[in-house]
Amino acid sequence: MSPRRHLPHVSSYSDNPIVFFTACTHRRKPILSDAQCHEILKTVWAESSFRDGWWVGHYVLMPDHVHFFARPEVGARLLTKWVQMWKGVTSRRIARACHLSPPIWQAEYFDRYLRSAESYSQKWDYVEQNPVRAGLVQRIEDWPYRGVIHDLML
Repeated sequence: MSPRRHLPHVSSYSDNPIVFFTACTHRRKPILSDAQCHEILKTVWAESSFRDGWWVGHYVLMPDHVHFFARPEVGARLLTKWVQMWKGVTSRRIARACHLSPPIWQAEYFDRYLRSAESYSQKWDYVEQNPVRAGLVQRIEDWPYRGVIHDLML
């Protein structure tokens, strides 16, 4: 079996890109559709704007993964370092609050630089419907583990 290769995280064409992220829980454990996990992630992402220069926009938590959009300001922490930071902090907080054993997150994650505001809105319209497509709720309005922290279109 060949060693697992990590995909390169290519820099954006823009100084102020919007990045779409997907991160999965370790072994796809269904732990994220929980009020405590939700609050922990929202808090850490909200603090990222002034601590790390990363602004999180729309997000949706699924039981075993999260999708969200973020935008770095000029001079922000490098993408890989920022992801490492929020995963580490949330992992410790979630493990403690929910009495879970680490690791909480898979090491890998998916990131994609979006090309335009239209791409952001189209991608969000699709991603937001994940709980409905998964049969978790009938209407997206009924899914409590989604929201927006910052308006990334400013």
